[in-house]
Amino acid sequence: MKTALLVVAALLITAGMVISGATITIKGSDTLVRLGQRWAEEYMKHNEGVVIQVSGGGSGTGFAALLNGATDICEASRDMKAKEHKQAEKVNVEPYRVSVALDGIAVFLNEENALKEFSLAQLKGIYTGSITNWKEVGGKDARIILYGRENNSGTYAFFKEHVLDKEDYSDYTQTLPGTAAVVNAVSKDVNGIGYGGLAWAKGVKFAGVKQTDTAAAILPSDETVSNGTYPISRELYWFFNGKPTGELKKLVNWALSEEGQKLAAEIDYVPLSREMAKANLVK
Repeated sequence: MKTALLVVAALLITAGMVISGATITIKGSDTLVRLGQRWAEEYMKHNEGVVIQVSGGGSGTGFAALLNGATDICEASRDMKAKEHKQAEKVNVEPYRVSVALDGIAVFLNEENALKEFSLAQLKGIYTGSITNWKEVGGKDARIILYGRENNSGTYAFFKEHVLDKEDYSDYTQTLPGTAAVVNAVSKDVNGIGYGGLAWAKGVKFAGVKQTDTAAAILPSDETVSNGTYPISRELYWFFNGKPTGELKKLVNWALSEEGQKLAAEIDYVPLSREMAKANLVK
């Protein structure tokens, strides 16, 4: 009898723990995964009983997980595609989008590369394969080695739409599973070029980007991304199935708070302006 009572008590305690806490899953963009992890770490410190699990895999992977009910939050470095919205309708998912930070897609060069800037037209030529030698853009006589993201990446999709004008990438582009891998490859390849989120640069240099051939080159930075002068700037998102409530609402509004946005800036993401953060708060 005593043993039975102890078992019942243990079950009640366990049930109470489940009810009083929450487990939140966040999945998607490799660009955003570091920020998601940092927010999760800090949030769990001050919210006992809440467990937040964060993983990457790409924005496309995150959207797929949201649509099949495998994640609470999809992190995405692009907006949903029309076909994803149609799929959401079929499975009765109502996507709710919140902007959580800003980012510039930086163009990475090896530190030994003497070139400093490109126009958008030159970047399009390089990544579509019409420009294949560095001498064609003012560099040395050497083949350009292309590094990029896999096609389930939001960064891949954004770069294709806004830089390549939706044309296909060159078949010679070496696709890698994350921006960290792109940066690592370019840092070791004097003839390499890559692109990815601003926060991931280490051991490489940024190239300035010109809107047109005659415009001034702009380097990616918090200021140029925030004011929109850097030509390859974007918003970073969290997507939910419906308007978030309860712990999800509390988490996203905390991420949009001054404390949450300060954490974003500390690890080299670009925080939202106060007005933009306020506009995205879940009421």
